[in-house]
Amino acid sequence: MNADMMEALHALANERGVSVDTLFAALADALESAYKRMPEAHEFSWVTIDPDTMEIRVFAQDLDEEGEPVGEEFDVTPENFGRIAAQTTRQVMTQRIREAERDLKYEEYAGREGDIVTGMIQQTDARYTLLDLGRVEALLPQAEQVPFERPEANARLKAYIVEVRKTAKGPQIVVSRTHPGLIKRLFELEVPEIADGVVEIRACAREPGHRTKIAVWSNDKNVDPVGACVGARGARVRMVVNELRGEKIDIVPFSEDPADFVMKGLSPAKVKEVLIDEETGTATVVVPDYQLSLAIGKEGQNARLAARMTGWRVDIKSETQIAQEAAYADVEWAEGEWVVDDETGEQVWKPAEGGPDVSAGEWTEAATGEEGEEEE
Repeated sequence: MNADMMEALHALANERGVSVDTLFAALADALESAYKRMPEAHEFSWVTIDPDTMEIRVFAQDLDEEGEPVGEEFDVTPENFGRIAAQTTRQVMTQRIREAERDLKYEEYAGREGDIVTGMIQQTDARYTLLDLGRVEALLPQAEQVPFERPEANARLKAYIVEVRKTAKGPQIVVSRTHPGLIKRLFELEVPEIADGVVEIRACAREPGHRTKIAVWSNDKNVDPVGACVGARGARVRMVVNELRGEKIDIVPFSEDPADFVMKGLSPAKVKEVLIDEETGTATVVVPDYQLSLAIGKEGQNARLAARMTGWRVDIKSETQIAQEAAYADVEWAEGEWVVDDETGEQVWKPAEGGPDVSAGEWTEAATGEEGEEEE
């Protein structure tokens, strides 16, 4: 029986992917629980298993009044312990093996937050999508899915691990398709220079499903960071775009000069000048009139992504707007405000320096009279 038990343990260890030592420990705990359920069992007792002969023995020690073990240990193995143990340990062994499997799966993915995994779409509904990673499943919540991206059953999908939780049913791996880190990991897979550390992605801003901007930097002056990411005829960046289902990607060189970085961040628009205000954190960008709409982008997308990537609040103005602001800056404006008169209900001008209120009609007449006098 002992030889059969040893063979069964080894087979079970290979089948479940756990170590034999783990099964021995689980078996010893199970047998100890079984012994303590027996009548007249000693309170302080433990089970030993010889790994070579599979001989099972139960040892015990007496306890003093304070509950501390005293004296020498002695053998208390019951005569029929083998038969009783075989009946009572099956359930405990099964439970311990499941726990060992769950711990093994958790340890495999624990600490892998920020990594990328490839899974097969197993199940999808309005709340979440399940990805089969092989031994475990990953959860892709609706909030982490790209809008309008429809996962197809049995299709392969790459996702970014955002969290690994330890639960009673095993590890729960939460993945994302919208996280900016997915962009960095995909480029690491396609661009050897990034994987080797020669080229770095210094900044990234993304609107999932629409557009992404990344700023790249080279630690080797002989390596063009933008060219390395684009690849020959755009082959490398095309692989990333295909994985993201057609999401557009702008790759710009990183610059430590804020004005130059903002200028490059607004690519493909041509920028004439960038004025940096460090106190307010604002970058005022001057562009030619015909480049204004391109710099802002559709619904402000280009300017918004450039602001996120550079960390500056971007204020885009055309040359005409700058010229008009300069002209108005030289004009002296009367200080005051238009308010509604409580008695007449008409709008009147209330000068800031004091004096009588002026109605809109009186304001017009005064202006017309002054013009007439100037003409005479």
